[in-house]
Amino acid sequence: MNSESKRKFDLLQEKSAPFKALLYDVDGTLADNMHAHKAAYVATANEYDIDLNDDIVDELAGWPTVDVAEEISKRYNKEIDVNKFAKRKSEIFITRFIRDTTPIDYVLEHLLANIGKKKIGLVSGGSRSTLNITLEVIDIHGKFETLVAAGDTPEGKPSPQPFLLAAQHLGVLPEECLVFEDGEPGVQGAIAAGMGWIRVDKL
Repeated sequence: MNSESKRKFDLLQEKSAPFKALLYDVDGTLADNMHAHKAAYVATANEYDIDLNDDIVDELAGWPTVDVAEEISKRYNKEIDVNKFAKRKSEIFITRFIRDTTPIDYVLEHLLANIGKKKIGLVSGGSRSTLNITLEVIDIHGKFETLVAAGDTPEGKPSPQPFLLAAQHLGVLPEECLVFEDGEPGVQGAIAAGMGWIRVDKL
């Protein structure tokens, strides 16, 4: 890690000290791949004759892909089968972009430094199949105790449901959890769940 990453790592260690469980978002938090997700959304939207402004991906960071597709449908006034859109977006992401993923070093190092000291969970709006490949690329399979993915709860972020399910899996109270996020929907979900939170992109 360079000195700036080390500073951020130390800050994460300090802020997480009082908590029993750490809940990490994946895309944009542990994995530096939001540029790839944006490219996949733009390419998929293009197949529907939509010239997508990729700012929407930042705005809705953490939403399940089907919900993002529904929002795109509304904003661009296009009839979209949201499940087909989500499936196609995942295909494009996996086949064309996923191998470009690198870890966000200070967040990954923080997770690794806390194995065996705190309970660790991942909470993502991504599909489990895509997440599994991302986790393989950044090499953290088996280094966490639970993974809550899209579809595991009736509502995704910004609902608190995914975070509360992760806490339940880990056997901890919501207030004993610290959430690591890079997007506003995830922060809203953490707040609604009664958990602590950190925006890793704002350190």
